[in-house]
Amino acid sequence: MNILEYSWVGSEEPYLDEISIQHIGRMVLGRFGGNRNAGQNKNEDGCLLWIGNNEDWEFTVLLDAHTTAESAELVIQTVKSLKTEIIALLVLPPGEVFEQVGGLLLKQFKSQDFKAECKKIKGETAFLCVIRKGSFLWWLSIGDCILHLFHPELAAFNEYQQNHRSFYEWVGNVNTFDLPVPCYSSGTKELRRGRNHIFLTTDGLTECPHTNFAEPKEIFNLFSMFGNEGGVRELLKLIKDRDVRDSTTIISWIIEAEHEGSKPSG
Repeated sequence: MNILEYSWVGSEEPYLDEISIQHIGRMVLGRFGGNRNAGQNKNEDGCLLWIGNNEDWEFTVLLDAHTTAESAELVIQTVKSLKTEIIALLVLPPGEVFEQVGGLLLKQFKSQDFKAECKKIKGETAFLCVIRKGSFLWWLSIGDCILHLFHPELAAFNEYQQNHRSFYEWVGNVNTFDLPVPCYSSGTKELRRGRNHIFLTTDGLTECPHTNFAEPKEIFNLFSMFGNEGGVRELLKLIKDRDVRDSTTIISWIIEAEHEGSKPSG
């Protein structure tokens, strides 16, 4: 199967004081490492993107580490080690993809070998995995990375954010999978007919001073004016100009769905 693939960790290229906009297939990847004059000196975000060339699926991982980027590096290496199995599963119908890939990731994270590797590193990371397969979206979320789905029919009901930011959850030296009951959330969402905008971000965007991007409607309205690439660039420019310290990584793409979404009877 032909796929596009890309991975990055902020320890490789931190983008301090620098906005980076990169197209990975149909995705726009935006990065800003934070402002040095605000005290930033490192970038511990990371991402992994796999994109099916047949337009049928995308597999994404977004990471927001702290203390060091070692936890983000470990998670990316671990997911890459599962690439052959995951890619093989992505040809299945959506329901089977989500169940089996989710099970595979959780099995790996719960394994004694992985937990032992986590004890050797400094720091821990939030983890958000999002898969789009056909007309459905699935996610596995540990910690406080954010997933929005922008569509006019959802916006009419003020629905944007799909996962919830969950604090005190990580993968790494402090590890939710060391608990008697690991803590994470997972969900699925049907895309609506027409233009679906899938948007992932680390929390540097939402915690930037003198902005209101914790309100997803603000992000939705900005993209309505600037489009996908322009919207990512404008978001990063605004937080750069407002002297944000924390790094921000954004993954943003548009899916045109022909499938008619569920509607109430009567």
